[in-house]
Amino acid sequence: MKTRTRAQAKLITAQLLSGAGIASGYAVGGLLAEEITGKTSMAGIAQMSVILGAGLIAYPLAVLAGKAGRRTALTLGFGIGALGATVVLLGVALQFLPLFMVGMMMCGSATASGLQARYAAVDLVDPANAGRAMSLVVWATTIGSVLGPSFTAPGAHLGAALGMNDLAGPYLISMTAFGLATLVASTLTRKIKPGAAEATAESSEPRDEPPTMKLVPALRFALARPVPLFAMITIIAGQMMMTNVMVMTPVHMDHQSFSLGAIGIVVSVHIAGMYALSPVFGWMADRFGPGTVIAGGVIVFATSITLGIIDAAAEASSMVLLSTALILLGVGWSMFLIGGSALLTASVPQHAKVTLQGASDSAMNLGGALMAAMAGTVLEAGGFLWINIMATIVLLIALAFSIRAVPLMRWPGRRDPIGSAERTSETSQVR
Repeated sequence: MKTRTRAQAKLITAQLLSGAGIASGYAVGGLLAEEITGKTSMAGIAQMSVILGAGLIAYPLAVLAGKAGRRTALTLGFGIGALGATVVLLGVALQFLPLFMVGMMMCGSATASGLQARYAAVDLVDPANAGRAMSLVVWATTIGSVLGPSFTAPGAHLGAALGMNDLAGPYLISMTAFGLATLVASTLTRKIKPGAAEATAESSEPRDEPPTMKLVPALRFALARPVPLFAMITIIAGQMMMTNVMVMTPVHMDHQSFSLGAIGIVVSVHIAGMYALSPVFGWMADRFGPGTVIAGGVIVFATSITLGIIDAAAEASSMVLLSTALILLGVGWSMFLIGGSALLTASVPQHAKVTLQGASDSAMNLGGALMAAMAGTVLEAGGFLWINIMATIVLLIALAFSIRAVPLMRWPGRRDPIGSAERTSETSQVR
C-alpha cells in the first residue's frame, strides 16, 4: 500500500511539473514564431506543432509502456520534452524556424506523457477506483497550468540576464520543469505495467496473458464493438471541440476590442474548468458509471456551444457569456476525457488496453491539431458563429456513435460490467 501511495504521489508530482513546463512555454511559443518569421500566421502553426508532436509520439510511448513498463515510457516521454525545450532555445538563438518547430513538436512529448500518466495511475489501483485515480493525476495539471504562466515573466528576465532573447527565457523554465518530471518518473517502481492492478485483483494465481495486440488488430477489435469505439470517439471529440473553440476565442475577443487582461481572465477560467473538477468526475465514473459522466458532458458541451452561438449572433460580445461558455467548454472536455478514458479502460481486455489507450491519445491530439489548423480559416470566412457550428457537428457525430453503445453500458442500478458480454464471448477470438 505504501509503495502504491508513493507511486501515485510521484505521478502527480511529475504531472504538476510537466503542466507548469507546458504552460510556461505556451504563452510565448507563438510570439517567438512570429518574431523569427515576421508573419503573424506562424504563431498558430507553432502552437499546432506542439499538439501534432503529442499526437505523433503518444502511440509509440504506449507501445513502449506495454513492453517495458510505464516508468520507461514516462521517463523517455518527459525526457524528450526537456530535450525539445533545449532545441527550441537553440532554434531561437540561431533564428532558424525549422529547428524551432522541431523543438516545439518534441515539447509535445511532455503532453503525451502527461496523458499516459492518467492510465499509469489506473494501473496502480483496483478497477473499481480507476476513475478517481485517473482524475487525481488530471487534476494535478490544474496546479501546473496555474503556476506555469506566472513563471513567464521571471523566465523572460532570466533569459535577458543570460544574454538570450527574453521571449525564449520561459523555455528555460520549461526545460527545467520537464527535466525534473523526467527525474521523478525515473524513480517510479518497475512494477507499474498496464493492467498490473487488475490482474492482481482478479486472481492471485499466475496466469499466461496473451501478447499485447498490435495496432491494426486492436483497432479492428474496437471498431467491431460499440462501447470501446464510442469511448475512443468521446475522447477524440472532446479534444476537437475544446481545441477548436479555445484557440479562436482569444482572436474573436481581440476582434471585439477586448483588453489583453480580459482575454487572460477568460483563458484562466477555461483552464480551471478543464481540470479543477476532475476528481468529482472521477468519483462519478466509479460510482455511477462512465456513461453518466459522458452524458453530463454532452449537456455541458451543448450549453457551452449554445452560449457561444448567442454571443456570435449578438451585436457586441459579452464578457459574461464568453467566460461562462469557456468555463463550460473546459468542464465538458474534462467530463469527456475522464468518462471516455474510464469507459475505454473498462470495456476492453487487458491485452488490447495499452494499444487502444495510445491510439486514442494519438488520435485526440491529431484531431485537435486538425481543428486548430482549420479554425483560423473558418473564423476568417464565417466568424465565431461557424467556429461553434463546427463544434456542434463534432458533438452530433459523437452522439451518433452513442446509439449502439448506450444499451451495453453500465448505468445506475445496473451492475453488470461494461461491455461484459463482448469481453466474455469475443476477446478470446482476437489476438
